[in-house]
Amino acid sequence: MTVALIDYGAGNLRSAAKALEAAGATGVRVTADPAEVRAADRIVLPGVGAFGACAAALRAVPGMEEALEETVRGRGRPFLGICVGMQLMASEGHEFGVHRGLGWIPGAVRRMIPMGADGQPLKVPQIGWNEVHPSASTGLVQPGYAYFVHSYAFRAADPANVRATTDHGGEIIAILGRGNITGVQFH
Repeated sequence: MTVALIDYGAGNLRSAAKALEAAGATGVRVTADPAEVRAADRIVLPGVGAFGACAAALRAVPGMEEALEETVRGRGRPFLGICVGMQLMASEGHEFGVHRGLGWIPGAVRRMIPMGADGQPLKVPQIGWNEVHPSASTGLVQPGYAYFVHSYAFRAADPANVRATTDHGGEIIAILGRGNITGVQFH
């Protein structure tokens, strides 16, 4: 089984590759080659940085957006987006302007404005370990903890695409998915 870990200059590739291998993935290939993405059994899109810059960097790789569309949406290969890689699945992102996403899961990525129980604003970016609560529809029953570093959050148009949430002055999507497409906000 091959896993294409997409290199578009905006991801923590070494950490993502090590995590995939620790989870039992074999054949992890860091690649910026659309042909390798088309041939892969699974695809992972990491991301670190601002939505617009990451979207532009992904689109700057000749043929990559088309390869992703064909392979993930057209042929149904399993896909995992991590952090900004998840956010790029949105229709649009509102970080430093409005930028077009991949449009795979309808919604928008917007700045978080978290408020504490006392009505005072909470710190942004959200940095640290937070409890992740699976949605009832996922079949997962055990909450767990994950590490978050972000200032923007995905707001899904359809709640059926939300697989798990966390709380930082309000509910935030931690895991999002539809069919063969999954994204995680945490690292």
